[in-house]
Amino acid sequence: MAEPSATAEPLATAEPLADAHTADEAVRFCSDLIRIDTANRGGGDGVERRAAEYVAERLADAGFDPVILESAPGRANVVTRIAGTEPGRPALLVHGHLDVVPADPAQWRVPPTSGEIADGVIWGRGAVDMKNAVAMLLALLRSWARHGRRPRRDLVVAFTADEEDTAAFGARFLVDRHAGLFDGCTEAIGESGGYAYHVDAGADADPDAGVRLYPIGAAERGTAWVKLTARGTAGHGSRVHPDNAVAALAAAVVRIAEYEWPVRLIPTVRACLAGIAAALGPPTGDPADLDETAAAALADALGAAAALVAPTLRNSANPTVLQAGSTVNVVPGSAVGYVDGRVLPGHLAEFEATLDRLTGPRVTWEYAHRERPLDAPLATPTVAAMAAALRAEDPAAHVVPYCLAGGTDAKHFAALGITGYGFTPLGLPPGYDYHAMFHGVDERVPVEALTFGIRVLDRFLAGVG
Repeated sequence: MAEPSATAEPLATAEPLADAHTADEAVRFCSDLIRIDTANRGGGDGVERRAAEYVAERLADAGFDPVILESAPGRANVVTRIAGTEPGRPALLVHGHLDVVPADPAQWRVPPTSGEIADGVIWGRGAVDMKNAVAMLLALLRSWARHGRRPRRDLVVAFTADEEDTAAFGARFLVDRHAGLFDGCTEAIGESGGYAYHVDAGADADPDAGVRLYPIGAAERGTAWVKLTARGTAGHGSRVHPDNAVAALAAAVVRIAEYEWPVRLIPTVRACLAGIAAALGPPTGDPADLDETAAAALADALGAAAALVAPTLRNSANPTVLQAGSTVNVVPGSAVGYVDGRVLPGHLAEFEATLDRLTGPRVTWEYAHRERPLDAPLATPTVAAMAAALRAEDPAAHVVPYCLAGGTDAKHFAALGITGYGFTPLGLPPGYDYHAMFHGVDERVPVEALTFGIRVLDRFLAGVG
């Protein structure tokens, strides 16, 4: 992980004040928030208002001054500002989302909105993505209020709606309509990063000693949701139809699905590969010497740790929706499909040219929704402070930067010139499949993971300069 520059301020050394009461509050808040159904079904179908009121009430009870901002009926966001002790410093944005993706109760062992706490684990939709992080931050801020503690920098805390769809009712609304709330913010921390990722140390290491990686999100692939349209000649299904829109669309979808995108090595992924390789074994040489072929080979050799880099070695495009026809005996005049595309920083032109080629002459494509890719600098005092906070709580931590395969609200706050990082720390146990919890069945998080996360957040947010 990049070390701080020579002018970097050291991390504050005061011990975290988060105590058992703070941890208990975080667990209770997480459970309560899970029980508030904030499922976002897309297209404007979602309600975060009750969760926003819950969050705002607990902030207000602690003496903060939150404001609820509703972008449409029921689509609510919460923002508050906490004054720092050194007002000349740039402000830091801390953001998390209140909405969750839908869950089918029939597939779950426990009801997804139960918020059940059993055997040291919190169950339910949002336990990881990301009501746990909202709860940790709420509990930590209330702890600060009890102890009269303040950060060095101003903190702007935002809990948003609609992150799981387009953010039109959440972060995008705040950026477009309430940009003044973020005055002075130059950096942000948000979803996905700082969690423990356990891997084997390798054949030459002590077999009982694993390696704990802690990835910090420093880049995100851009969102490129694409609509495909094929047009043909409508007619009776019993006749010959060489100009069949469904067939043309299907052929294009297969070409897209089967295409192997070339490896494209961005700086954050290069640094991630080098950091993981160094943690798992002897140095592999200068990471600057890694070319794209060597990067792919190195990723393949990383075992379980490859999951941190494999999705971000390339652009990607996955067909997800097909729409055509109404009855079996009618050839429709058009057919539509949707593709979830993700684009590495600096590689949009390649993505678009490849889609032009794969769709072919009979299918057109256009963006249904798109968001910019992000790539944040690594050699900064803020990144160094994140790493120091993690190592203070886990001296064996191997901190590495990584690129998120998907996207977060950081894309929208970037429009205000705010550099975003993924940092929602969790002390996860071996065998816990963190990535499978995102949008998965039986989403859950260990209570102890939150206790660790609160202490790391306390160190980082209080001390970062």
